[in-house]
Amino acid sequence: MRIDDTLLRPLEAILNRQIQASTPAREQCRRLDGKALGIEVTTPPFEMMIIAQADGLLVTGKRAAVPDAVLRGSPFALASLARPDAVDVMRSGAVAVDGDAIVAQDFQRLLEHSRPDFEEELSRLVGDIAAHQVGNFVRGAFDFGRHALDTLRLNTREFLQEESRDLPSGEEAEVFLSEVDRLAADVERAEARVRRLESATRAAAQGNEDSGTPDPHA
Repeated sequence: MRIDDTLLRPLEAILNRQIQASTPAREQCRRLDGKALGIEVTTPPFEMMIIAQADGLLVTGKRAAVPDAVLRGSPFALASLARPDAVDVMRSGAVAVDGDAIVAQDFQRLLEHSRPDFEEELSRLVGDIAAHQVGNFVRGAFDFGRHALDTLRLNTREFLQEESRDLPSGEEAEVFLSEVDRLAADVERAEARVRRLESATRAAAQGNEDSGTPDPHA
């Protein structure tokens, strides 16, 4: 299944904004000029393509070019390629690579350099929405996610302790549990960033009230 380009425009805009703000990302983008990376998400199944240009990226759901490399994996595995430990993700087999592995690695470095700043992008979305409303919604989502991860981690460990047959190898089990632990840590860090952003937004609003300056978002 392919995605309509309209739905990919926000992602393209965020990536290009980050590229323009990062000298290493701009240099990497120029080196990749003309190269195409295919991305195949396994669940839910859909495809997209990222084409490097001298001044940014084109993100499209169309097969606009023959991809030089293709990455295939789950949404979580593919998203983790923007992290500094992406090499470990590739080695674990969570993401399959077809085609030119060097091009795939160069795109991975570009995505790492252009990884969106969570606080900055959220602040762009806050706009006219009251900070406490955003904070309440996000806190609820993080609470649910953290509870779900804790439950998954506990149930998996209990299963591995109680069952002795038809189990994955010890190495596979440790890799899986490590990924769950790392995802939980990512959730906690993101929640902390949201709380800091919410506090900063409230402080700015309070400062405007104290100084008599009208709030531009009011």
